[in-house]
Amino acid sequence: MTVIDRATTPTRRTTRPETGPGSRADGWSRRIPLLPALVFTFIITQLPFIVTIYYSLQSWNLVRPGSRHFIGLGNYAKVFTDSQFRQVTLNTVVLTVGSVLIAVALGLLLALMLNRAFPGRGVVRTLLITPFLITPVAAALLWKTTLLDPTYGLVNFVLGPFGAGKTDWISTFPLLAVMMAIVWQWTPFMMLLILAGLQSQPADVLEAAAVDGASSLGIFREITIPHLRRFIELGIVLGTIYLINVFDQIYMMTQGGPGIASSNLPFYIYQRAFLGFDVGQSAAMGVVVAILTTIVATFALRLIFRTFSGNEAAA
Repeated sequence: MTVIDRATTPTRRTTRPETGPGSRADGWSRRIPLLPALVFTFIITQLPFIVTIYYSLQSWNLVRPGSRHFIGLGNYAKVFTDSQFRQVTLNTVVLTVGSVLIAVALGLLLALMLNRAFPGRGVVRTLLITPFLITPVAAALLWKTTLLDPTYGLVNFVLGPFGAGKTDWISTFPLLAVMMAIVWQWTPFMMLLILAGLQSQPADVLEAAAVDGASSLGIFREITIPHLRRFIELGIVLGTIYLINVFDQIYMMTQGGPGIASSNLPFYIYQRAFLGFDVGQSAAMGVVVAILTTIVATFALRLIFRTFSGNEAAA
């Protein structure tokens, strides 16, 4: 048996070739065409954010000429001690989480209905998708003037026999009114996502479960729901990322009122910047919201990628 002295045995080092496939030159030749897109993305996204950070360190109110001066982190201290900012943050959480969960629940019910064959299914599917294709401003005006109007609204007309026909929804329940418009528009998106998951189920597994005597409820609970988990999680993440920045519905329906009862963080920042003319504090709020949103989105997307990667590996 030959003993090899590792201390005296020369080790081979693999070096990347200077030319050819896999070389450094080949790598740079593939990256250079992407450089203009990278520079454009930096100018459009990161440069404004850097300017916003600079403004957030200034005390600058446009109605007081000559008031601009450097105050460091003073604006951030005011943001975290602002009671209205905390209330608006709570409104944002309630509006976003409530709208997403209700839209997912309704989307699941509609997807289960459309997953069955019945006459006119294509027409029904097209009609159910239509709300998602309407622009947010038009949808908000539709809900404000046609559906939730206290005198001529269709909602009060339907609820009239039950004693709720004179309710002024926008004034009495402003956050709920905005949530209704958002849910109406985002339920089709959740429905399509979950319907894609339902149609990707292996038919042989469902047939085997039925042959083994499993009930419809048992199959739904033990097979369908675990299969739909990643689709539901993806819908929740995408819906949260988009709906946390809702502006159109609030602006067109309630203007954030009464007071700040229906304001969320983007609309409150708009009020402080373009109605209160406080550039420094609104910039600080924007930086805080951007950082918090990035943190939440990063963790959520990692969860989704881990879920999809785990399912694909298991398959």
